[in-house]
Amino acid sequence: MSTQLSVGGAELTIDQENGCRISSLRVDGTELLRQGPHFGAFPMVPWCGRTANGRFRDGAVVHQLPLNHPPHAIHGLGRDTAWRRGRLTDTEAAFVFDLADPWPWPGRVTQSFELTPDGLTLSLGVETYGDSFPAQAGWHPWFRRNLGTGEDVRLDFAPEWQEERGDDHLPTGHRTDPKPGPWDDCFGMPHGVDVTLTWPGALELKVTSREEWVVVYDEEAEAVCVEPQSGPPNGLNTLPRLVTPVDPLEVATTWTWRRLP
Repeated sequence: MSTQLSVGGAELTIDQENGCRISSLRVDGTELLRQGPHFGAFPMVPWCGRTANGRFRDGAVVHQLPLNHPPHAIHGLGRDTAWRRGRLTDTEAAFVFDLADPWPWPGRVTQSFELTPDGLTLSLGVETYGDSFPAQAGWHPWFRRNLGTGEDVRLDFAPEWQEERGDDHLPTGHRTDPKPGPWDDCFGMPHGVDVTLTWPGALELKVTSREEWVVVYDEEAEAVCVEPQSGPPNGLNTLPRLVTPVDPLEVATTWTWRRLP
């Protein structure tokens, strides 16, 4: 089952049975996302990127997550879950799923979509049904490297730092000046994520968010990933953000686009 939104020349398809991922985003008939059941653009929740060895500590208790990318747990549970549809109009939709085993605490995740002719706003909310718990949320879009109209996409962003990456692909805790790609790296943008993707002669797309963390992954030939998120990889251990009954985790990102001459 999928849900479609459309307005003007923008068309969005959401596959709620397959992790509530965006399976298609078309602008004036041009597909922007890499196609396939593991691609598109999926939510990362209740953690982002890799959690070291699938383990994190909450107080004195160590919790073990499934090692879905050995030796680590990666990208959360939401992308592997069927979500339930709530609100739906021609241009807006919302979906939910309940946090349960193997996540140690009960809770609810809500993802919302708002489509306009020249943009898309995504939001994620994580709530607890009782006890407080650490969590993260973000998105993992697979933008096509080439839209079939000419040159490959160009990335433009100005992070203040790059998280040093160890041999285990986890941040070491040290920060460096940003280095040239290719990347599978986390960057800090303390004034908010602001990344521009430009397909020369075709389209410009800006990814923005109030969050200060973005992972860029461009090591594959087919796609480039720009991932705004609420914390760095392994953040359940290094930068835990508590979800409490009075303080849910709420994150959002907006993608805006314009055709280029």
